[in-house]
Amino acid sequence: MQPEPSDAHEIACRLPRRDSTVPRARALLSAVLGSWSIDQEVLDTAELVLSELVTNALRARAPRDRQVGVRIAYTAEDGLLRLEVSDAGEGRPEVRNPGDDEAGGRGLLLVDALVHQWGVQERVGAIGKTVWAELKASGITAVPVERDVAAVTLQPGNLVKLRGVWRTVRSARGERSPSGGFVMVLGLDDGSVLRVDAAEPLTVRGSGQPRQCDAAGGGER
Repeated sequence: MQPEPSDAHEIACRLPRRDSTVPRARALLSAVLGSWSIDQEVLDTAELVLSELVTNALRARAPRDRQVGVRIAYTAEDGLLRLEVSDAGEGRPEVRNPGDDEAGGRGLLLVDALVHQWGVQERVGAIGKTVWAELKASGITAVPVERDVAAVTLQPGNLVKLRGVWRTVRSARGERSPSGGFVMVLGLDDGSVLRVDAAEPLTVRGSGQPRQCDAAGGGER
């Protein structure tokens, strides 16, 4: 696989096979594309597409403990926003033409109508498949020196502003809260540990883009 060009923005997450994964994926997408200054119309379309892809992944027959992978990437060179959803389920999704009396089966019809192109590929070195879709997107606005991002996108090395003081993130991991939500546990350069809601906006400094998050609080599945 060829390395991605330097003008690529991307983030990848692993999410649990739960009903709450669809709204979590949408919230993550909104936070990430907002920080990349993607056009609102593209964001709205991308949310619909990602919701359908994640829903299909959750419906695929797979062990309950297998996670769903989500990757969001934008490359300025070709102006395409790419959404990928991976699962360990059997079979390959196909576009259906349900009858008027059928309640479901229209998800991929919607995806096919909204995106520039989409497809399915086998997961390299793992079981299951990856369904991907690409949308045409306008250019990303230059990243400011300081910007607000969702806590879930933070990674070690980021400079984050907390109570008016800049701190370096030394470690970042996600875990479920007792209420069933998702929080980030951030280890900071002064030795302290901060627990913050995954969707909480935090001010970061620098142009580096978060690369990966583990929103399932566990290892690769």
